[in-house]
Amino acid sequence: MAGEWKECSLGDVIELKRGYDLPQKDRLPGDVPLVSSSGVTDTHAKAMVKGPGVVTGRYGTLGQVFYVEQDFWPLNTTLYVRDFKGNDPRFISYFLRDVDFHAYSDKAAVPGLNRNHLHQAKVRIPSDPNEQRAIAHILGTLDDKIELNRRQNETLEAMARALFKAWFVDFEPVRAKCRGDRPVAPTGWQWPQHILDLFPDRLVESELGEIPEGWRVFSFGDVAEQGKGFVNPSREPGERFTHYSLPAFDAGKMPVIEPGESIKSNKTPVPDGAVLVSKLNPHIPRIWLVGEAGNRAVCSTEFIVWTPKSPAQSAFVYCLASSPEFVGAMCQLVTGTSNSHQRVKPDQLREIRVFAGNENVVETFSKTAEPLMDQFLQNTRQSRILAQLRDTLLPKLISGELRVKDAEAFLKERGL
Repeated sequence: MAGEWKECSLGDVIELKRGYDLPQKDRLPGDVPLVSSSGVTDTHAKAMVKGPGVVTGRYGTLGQVFYVEQDFWPLNTTLYVRDFKGNDPRFISYFLRDVDFHAYSDKAAVPGLNRNHLHQAKVRIPSDPNEQRAIAHILGTLDDKIELNRRQNETLEAMARALFKAWFVDFEPVRAKCRGDRPVAPTGWQWPQHILDLFPDRLVESELGEIPEGWRVFSFGDVAEQGKGFVNPSREPGERFTHYSLPAFDAGKMPVIEPGESIKSNKTPVPDGAVLVSKLNPHIPRIWLVGEAGNRAVCSTEFIVWTPKSPAQSAFVYCLASSPEFVGAMCQLVTGTSNSHQRVKPDQLREIRVFAGNENVVETFSKTAEPLMDQFLQNTRQSRILAQLRDTLLPKLISGELRVKDAEAFLKERGL
């Protein structure tokens, strides 16, 4: 009957199976997602499982659940749903997020999930497939909007980086003047005359190679200042913090709102307008443009907090820190013997010299790129609100505490 919930074992709802090994040397070019314990991390030419599917981490990141629309290959660090037993796949992806995976992990140095133990978990689930689909539709609508914002932000970032490259790497206006023609503009943009007038018509030699005449080479520390200080959230167990962590970055650049008692180590305060640069394994760059940081914002000490010395240069500092030239320089500075332990020191970042310019050009670039970054941050803020709303509704809908019609009315009032 519609609206009824039944109590049973997880193994009565779904069957989980371990993923499949696929060494790097055996991977072939293709568009099949490879799903690890942290989500889609690569692609391959062949699928092992028909989509849609649901995957969770077996080792590494426990508790994260991923819904995959297309055929895919779950790696051996995961468990995937081999049999949905008549249940709605997207609903199951939300249902599993409400399961306490850590209660069923092995008590070892590296915790791992035992699927046989997990199958014994006692759960409560709506028995009507229509109810399941309705719940999945409500939560999926929020996730679809978050995904749309993510894709828009990828486009906005690409446009800002193309502008940065044209101005500060290729020096396209200068080279065009040397050629005696109009500069090539990045897609979707034109070169206004007042901006062209900022660029000279000659290149000169420097420590970086050729740079525009009259410009000078800057270090990162000339345009950004390191944020310092420490906060111990565990000393304020009831206070809620906005936590910027490496897992949060990897899960979609969504800081987590959590009580101080859940944060076990010292953190660095994060001010509005900061740019976070991960010092851990810079071969996998993690550069986070913060905007409005949120209440009691803190970040992992694996991030170095930078603030633009001039508020008008925020877009420039982010584009510089994200540039291949800057990331490449970071990779040359790492210490440590393995990728998981390689780090770069803040003092070294401060001294990186990979760009030339002058204050007028830098500020004009930031003003030019600012609308792109403002839209980027607006999308980010909206996605954060949507994620918090989804995470609030999820356990209430899954448990039956909140019924679908009430959730639909709640979202309609908010224009969703």
